[in-house]
Amino acid sequence: MDQPATADLILLNAKVTTLDRANPQAEAVAVTGGRIHLAGPAAEVMALAGPKTQVIDVGGRRVIPGLIDSHMHIIRGGLNYNMELRWDGVRSLSHAMEMLRRQVDNTPAPQWVRVVGGFTEHQFAEKRLPTLEEINAIAPDTPVFILHLYDRALLNGAALRAVGYSRDTPNPPGGEIARDAAGNPTGLLIAQPNAAILYATLAKGPKLPAEYQKNSTRHFMREMNRLGVTGVIDAGGGFQNYPEDYSIVEELHREGHLTVRIAYNLFTQKPKEELADFARWTSTVTPGQGDDSLRVNGAGEMLVYSAADFEDFQVPRPDMAPSMEGDLEPVVRLLAEKRWPWRLHATYDETISRALDVFEKVNRDIPLEGLNWFFDHAETITDRNIERIAALGGGIAVQHRMAYQGEYFAERYGPRAAERSPPIRRMLDMGVSVGAGTDATRVASYNPWVSLAWLVTGKTVGGLSLYPASNLLDRDSALRLWTHANTWFSNEEGKKGQIAPGQLADLVVLSDDYFAVPGDAIADITSVLTLLGGAPVHGAGDFADLAPDLPPAMPDWSPVRTFGGYQQRAEAGKDPKYQFARLCGCAKGCNVHGHAHAGAWGSDVPVSDARSFWGALGCACWAV
Repeated sequence: MDQPATADLILLNAKVTTLDRANPQAEAVAVTGGRIHLAGPAAEVMALAGPKTQVIDVGGRRVIPGLIDSHMHIIRGGLNYNMELRWDGVRSLSHAMEMLRRQVDNTPAPQWVRVVGGFTEHQFAEKRLPTLEEINAIAPDTPVFILHLYDRALLNGAALRAVGYSRDTPNPPGGEIARDAAGNPTGLLIAQPNAAILYATLAKGPKLPAEYQKNSTRHFMREMNRLGVTGVIDAGGGFQNYPEDYSIVEELHREGHLTVRIAYNLFTQKPKEELADFARWTSTVTPGQGDDSLRVNGAGEMLVYSAADFEDFQVPRPDMAPSMEGDLEPVVRLLAEKRWPWRLHATYDETISRALDVFEKVNRDIPLEGLNWFFDHAETITDRNIERIAALGGGIAVQHRMAYQGEYFAERYGPRAAERSPPIRRMLDMGVSVGAGTDATRVASYNPWVSLAWLVTGKTVGGLSLYPASNLLDRDSALRLWTHANTWFSNEEGKKGQIAPGQLADLVVLSDDYFAVPGDAIADITSVLTLLGGAPVHGAGDFADLAPDLPPAMPDWSPVRTFGGYQQRAEAGKDPKYQFARLCGCAKGCNVHGHAHAGAWGSDVPVSDARSFWGALGCACWAV
C-alpha cells in the first residue's frame, strides 16, 4: 500500500472555508508541490507531516481561498502605484488634505502629486471634494492632479502650467475645461461624458524609469496580497499598449517576482483601427498562452470605441453612435473565428441590447458556446438581456462601482432604479456565469473587502443603502463570486479558487472572521498571511517574518513610503463627529436644513414616500 506523500506545509488550528461543496469545512490544510494535498480534520492532515514539513499554527483564524479580481487594471496601475497618493479608505477630507500637504512638502520638482481615483467625496465625513482654492493654498508651486471617479479632475495652477492649458486651449470632444469669466482655465476638467480628457491630461505627467516601474509593480502586488488577492484578470486600459506596456510585468515574471497570478486581456488603443489591432494579435498570440502566473486571456474590454458607453452618472446616458453595430460585427466575427474569448465594457442596458444583436447575428454563423465571452459592469441590465446572454453561453462580470457612485445614480434615476444596479441576485437565479471585481484603480478602490461588503450589505462607502434584501448576497455566495466563480472568466475552472486537492495552493489567513464580523466591518478585513502556491507572499503580526522582504518603494519620495496604500480605519474614524457623519450618510444639501441625509433611504423611515410625514419634509432628514 502506497504511503501518503509528505506535505511541504501545513496550516493547523484553522477554520477553513474550502468552497468545495463535497468538503466545505476543514481544520487544517496540507500543501505539497505548490498544490492542495488535503483539507480535513487536523489528525488526518498532520499524518502528512514529516521532518521537513513547515507547520504554521494560525491560531483559530479563518482561512479562505485566495481572492481573484475578475476586472482590474493591475498592469497599468502597477507602473504608477509608487507615484500615487491613495485616498482609498480615507474617512475625512481634512485627513485627505493633510496627506496631500505632507506629500507636497515631500515631492521634488518637476514631479507631480497625483491622487488617481479609488475614492469618492461621499466617503468623507464632510461629503465634499476639496476646492481649487484649498488645493492651491497647499500647493502653489508643485503640480497636483486629483482624479475623482470618471467625472472630473482637479488641477492646481502649477499643474495647469505644466500641461500648458490656457485660454486658447480648445475643449476636446466629450470633455470640458472649466473657465473663469475671463476665459482662463480654472483647473476643473469635466467629462461630458467622455473621460478621455482626464486620462490624456494625466498622461502628460512625468513617468517612472523602468527600474522604478518594476519596483512599483512589486509594491502594488504586495498591497494586493495584503488584502488577500492572489489572482487578477487584467482588463487592459487606455494608454496601455501591447506589447510595449507589458514589458515590466513580463520581466518580473521571468525573474520570479510575480506575487499575483495575472490573466490579461488585450485592449485596442486606436479608434477606427480596432479590427487591424485584433487581426494582428490573433495571428501572433493565443488565449491561454503563458503559464499559471502570467497568461493571455482574450480581447477587450475595449473592442471598438463606438461601442464604449460611459459610467458617469452625473450626466445623462450617452447613446452609442449609429455606426456601432457595423464597427463591432467584424471584430466579434474575427474573434469568434479565432476562438478568442472577449469581454465588453457596457454600463447600460441600451448598449447591451445593441451588442447582443451583433453577438446573436455572429452566433448564427459561428456558435459562441464555449468561448466564455462576457459583459463587464451591466449596472442597468434587464431580465430580457440576461436571458439573451444565458442563451448564448455568456457571462457577466460585476464590479463595485456603485459602492462609489450609488449616490449619483440614485439622485439621477431614483432609489427604485438603484435597487437593481446591477441585479446580481437575478443574474445568478437565471443561471448566468457571474463573477466579481473592482474595476480599480481609477473609478473604485482595489480593496476586495469593500466589494464583499457591498455585495452583502448593499451599502455604498458613503453609507447609502441601495438594495433590498432580494438583491443582496449571503456571505458564502459573495465569497464564491470572488474565488472559483471568477475562474470561468479566465478559463481556469478547477485549477484554483477552492481549497480542494490538486488545486493551486493560493490561501489567505484573515485578520478577522469574514463569516462572524458585522456587515459594516467586512471592509476592514485584511490578510495576516497570504500564500501563493504554498509560498508566503505577505505576512503581518505573528506571521510577518514568513514573507520575504520587499525593497523600499522607489523613488524615495514615493507616497507609498509614507502612507502605504488603502487607508485602514484610523482613530479619526472613531471620532464621534465622523461616526455621526458616517451614520448620517449626507450626500446632498437639502432646502430645509442646509445639509442632507440621503443615507436615510436605507433606514426604516419612509423618506422616499412623498405622501408621508417624513417625505413631506422635502428632504431625507431623520435628525429633526
